[in-house]
Amino acid sequence: MKQDIRIRVPEKGQYIIETIKAAGFDAYVVGGCVRDSILGRQPEDWDITTSARPEQVKALFARTIDTGLQHGTVTVMLDKDGFEVTTYRLDGEYEDSRHPKSVSFTPDLREDLKRRDLTINAMAYNEQSGLVDLFGGLEDLNAGVIRCVGDPRERFGEDALRILRAIRFSAQLGYTIEPETLSAVRQLAPALTRISAERIQAELVKLLMSPHPDFLRTAYDNGVTKVFLPEFDRCMQTDQRHPHHCWNVGEHILHSLKEVEADRVLRLALLLHDIGKPAVVTVDENGITHFHGHAAASAKLAEAILRRLKFDHDTIRRVCVLVSYHDYGNGVKPDRAKVRRAIHKIGEEAFPWIFSVKRADIMAQSDYLRQEKIENLAGWQALYEEILERQECLFLKDLAVTGTDLIAAGWKPGRELGETLQKLLELVLENPDWNTRQRLMAEAEAMKGNRAS
Repeated sequence: MKQDIRIRVPEKGQYIIETIKAAGFDAYVVGGCVRDSILGRQPEDWDITTSARPEQVKALFARTIDTGLQHGTVTVMLDKDGFEVTTYRLDGEYEDSRHPKSVSFTPDLREDLKRRDLTINAMAYNEQSGLVDLFGGLEDLNAGVIRCVGDPRERFGEDALRILRAIRFSAQLGYTIEPETLSAVRQLAPALTRISAERIQAELVKLLMSPHPDFLRTAYDNGVTKVFLPEFDRCMQTDQRHPHHCWNVGEHILHSLKEVEADRVLRLALLLHDIGKPAVVTVDENGITHFHGHAAASAKLAEAILRRLKFDHDTIRRVCVLVSYHDYGNGVKPDRAKVRRAIHKIGEEAFPWIFSVKRADIMAQSDYLRQEKIENLAGWQALYEEILERQECLFLKDLAVTGTDLIAAGWKPGRELGETLQKLLELVLENPDWNTRQRLMAEAEAMKGNRAS
């Protein structure tokens, strides 16, 4: 079906299509680039589908890379830009909810499009044919609907990751999942156990980075998080009966995700900042719930979850620091010494990010004392910025004396020297004006004399 829609294909992509067509084959841009173009978004990649076989595509261009010949994919290189060109194909039987047992090529575009996951990803385009939309993708885009191509049970049975992709696209676009597709999500969610942690991680991050990270609720409601994030399910079943809260732990997490900017580390930190609460919950004689020690419990559990999902070490480290200290200093009126000590404790890399985490946490609580909490947080941040501006000493590297200075003054290398430097830092954190070589050498000598006596 030809639709009266114009898509501006990049010059190099258009050149590839025209070259293939001039050789007697069909060629179209296909999938996500077509969807994004219709939505007025800039596509990340321009994929091309063609009736030409891989060896025929390779013969038409000077530089190609054998990206996945078994699946019919060749990457055509034009200068430094690569375009994936894939032959129309039919997938054989799927045996592992992920990979087809075999792949065969077909000259029929329809056969290629009907094997794709969602209608909005199953459209093709070239200038001659216009938009080829055989499964109602444009109608679903206009209606704001996520729908599988054909029978959703077949699509999800072929590749279980499509279950998460459907939810992720719903979150990215703000679309609803149509009932039959959602029913298949619920029915086939257990098949996600066959999908690698790396692929689940990638979809989870895309969902969290979307304009609607709280659509993770859809995954919970339909048994999806139960498979790869059961800790979140326990949060959704843990009440918070306390004046500071108006939602259960899981709902609080979902609301907090909406209150922080779309940064990968920040969104992961908010997802996991209270993940340990179900393990430490207590209820007092008045029926009030308490979660003493939940930050440490959450950090420990966050590390285990992130490792299970195969996140890199740097991400794990950064997220876990934010989770560990997301409650640090809450309710404490700041002064310069307290803020200096907090920066020293939390670290210069993580400390500025703490404000975003804390603010999102506060905004996802009840309105009880909310304004006071926000003002207190602003006070901490103002002092932090002043301390940075004044370049006050916060770490050993900032001290006006070094271990080398002490050794030159007669100290012996070893534990005693290290302890002395640490004590000098403690003094300077309390009294930043003391950070002069003369004052600190005098303090060090006094400490040495005290030890001798």
